[in-house]
Order: sequence, then structure tokens, then C-alpha cells
Amino acid sequence: MNLHLIKLSVGTEDLEDLRHWQAERLRTTGRLFHRTRMMPRRRDELLSGGSIYWVIRGQVLGRQRLAGIEPVVDAEGRPDTHLLLHPLLIPTVPKPHRPFQGWRYLTAENAPSDLADLPEGARDMPPAMAAELRALGLL
Repeated sequence: MNLHLIKLSVGTEDLEDLRHWQAERLRTTGRLFHRTRMMPRRRDELLSGGSIYWVIRGQVLGRQRLAGIEPVVDAEGRPDTHLLLHPLLIPTVPKPHRPFQGWRYLTAENAPSDLADLPEGARDMPPAMAAELRALGLL
């Protein structure tokens, strides 16, 4: 069973906006990472197939595989952590999530499925309709 992280993508409107922000970071730094203050204690579990799930505007909408976790020192000499990300951003079945600070661990059984894993007709359904059908247990 994989262990994942879940994180708010503050200021992002949708997955395309997140792609844009990440492309800019890759262009300016040559690396794709998310900076965070805390080093995950369960690092080895995360790196054995874990992903970071992105909460955008109150919904988990996508995930990226974790490619590495590195301790770094910021410009003021404080310890930081870089969560290295695989460039592929995978859309997930939208799942509501309340705001929180920092990141949290997310177990595989609580993680939303990838959108590509849904039956073909369900992938193209309007998000509101899909959410209602999921709430009714029909999807």
C-alpha cells in the first residue's frame, strides 16, 4: 500500500493553471519541485510509489508522483525541503477537501482514483453531474 501527501495549491484556479506555474518553475530553476518547511518522517514510504495530491479550490483534482525528497537550506540559512515532482500531472476524480495548512499524509485507500480509471463515458461527464452521481453511489 502506497503512502501519499496531500497539499493545497494556493492561488491556482485549475490543473491547467498548476501546469503553467510548474512550467515556469522548471524554466527558471531547471527543476520541478515544491518547497516546504517540514521534512516528511515517512520519507521512504512516500518514495516507494507515492504521489502528491493537489487540492485546488476545495477539490482534489490531480496528482504527481514524488521523484525525490531533498533537504535544502534557504537564503536565510533555514532548513527547507524540496519535494521533487515527476512532470506528469495526472487528473483525478474530483473529491471535496477542506482547507488545511502545510501538507498531510494520505493513505492509498483515502486517495481519489485517477480520472483515466473511470469508464469512458464517465470521464467526459460534467464535474457537477459526476459529483452528484458519486454522492448517490451510482458512479
